[in-house]
This record gives sequence, structure tokens and C-alpha cells, in this order.
Amino acid sequence: MSLRARQLAKRYGDATVFQHVDLDLAPGEFVAIVGESGVGKSSLLNCLAALDSWQDGSVEHDGTDLAALDETRRAHWRRRHLGFVFQAFHVLPHLDVAQNIGLPLMLLNQHDDARVQAMLDAVGLGGLGPRLPAQLSGGQLQRVAIARALVHRPSVVLADEPTGNLDPDTAARVLDLLQTQTREHGSSLLLVTHADAAAARADRVLRLTRDGLLDASRG
Repeated sequence: MSLRARQLAKRYGDATVFQHVDLDLAPGEFVAIVGESGVGKSSLLNCLAALDSWQDGSVEHDGTDLAALDETRRAHWRRRHLGFVFQAFHVLPHLDVAQNIGLPLMLLNQHDDARVQAMLDAVGLGGLGPRLPAQLSGGQLQRVAIARALVHRPSVVLADEPTGNLDPDTAARVLDLLQTQTREHGSSLLLVTHADAAAARADRVLRLTRDGLLDASRG
């Protein structure tokens, strides 16, 4: 099993963000999580990525209990095993496109210009490697963020509303890219989205409520 959560709960003081979350994400599987605004979808992704803390339950990746890792070891786990596509892109403005995409490889001491160039070509940004982020459109920035999340071939890819800021045509291309690249390397893909078109592509659709995850295909 690639990623597993059991009875996961997140609270801020007396306010419950979500609770009783059980999730199994298998290698190569594409799962979409939907739900009303404010129900904690992004918070859930941050917990699954060990970017945020949780109050109850567990998160495991291939038998590794993420709660048992200190911050340094969590960071090392993310560098090696996780790709995260942020809704707000989070590209570094002072690095060019190629440097942004190659950042995960640099952090792993695995510099590979050929792989970076292959990712540039795969996301349709061939020839744009020397450009700075300020010179790109929103759709191009999202493709940079996706290429950066995938370049080190992580086993788990988490994507937070990756099409939320894009027009329908660009959104469709971004989803095609995510699916193609994750399937090619057998990565698990967990996508948080408000878009019905994006959710419809998933192998499973789950609905997050305050009390857990429900199988949306069963109403």
C-alpha cells in the first residue's frame, strides 16, 4: 500500500477541521477528493504530506509511520517520495524555469539536466527553460509546478486544485499531463478539486465531510 491514513483528525483548538478519515491510496491509483469549501481538503493534503500536524490517527507510507519522524526526517521523506502540486504554484521567482523544475533533484544531489529537459518537453515548455516565472502565463506556471513535482519520480503525488486558476482548455491539458506522467512511473495521484470534469477522470471519487471520507460514487 502506497499511502494509508487511519482515523485521521485535525483540530484547531475546539474547532474540528475533519475527523475519522480513513484512506488507502494504492500504487498507480488516481483518487479525487471533493467537498464543500472550508471542509478541510487542503488541510487533509497537508497532513498526508506531513507538512502539518494532526491530533488523532496515523499516516503511513509503505509501512513508515510519518508521525514517528522528526521534522528533518519528514523533509527527507518528502524529498524522496512525494510530489506536491500547490494551487498557488509556489515557483521561486529568482530561479529560471529549468532551475525551478530541477530543484527536487538538486535537493537529492541528483543533478540531471537531461531529465529536466525531458520534463520541460513533456509539459510543453521546451525552449522556455531560461525564462523567469514572471515571463510565463498562469497555465505555463502550473505546468512548471507539475514538472517540478514529478521530475524526481515520486511514488506519491498530491495535487491541491491544480486546475482551479485555469481556463477549461488549459485545465484539460494539465490533467492529461498529470495522468500521463503519474501512470508512466506508477505513481499514486491524489487530487483535491472542485471541478466535476477533473473528478470524473479519477479511478475513485471521495467526498470529504467534517466526519470523514465518503465514497462519492455511492452518494
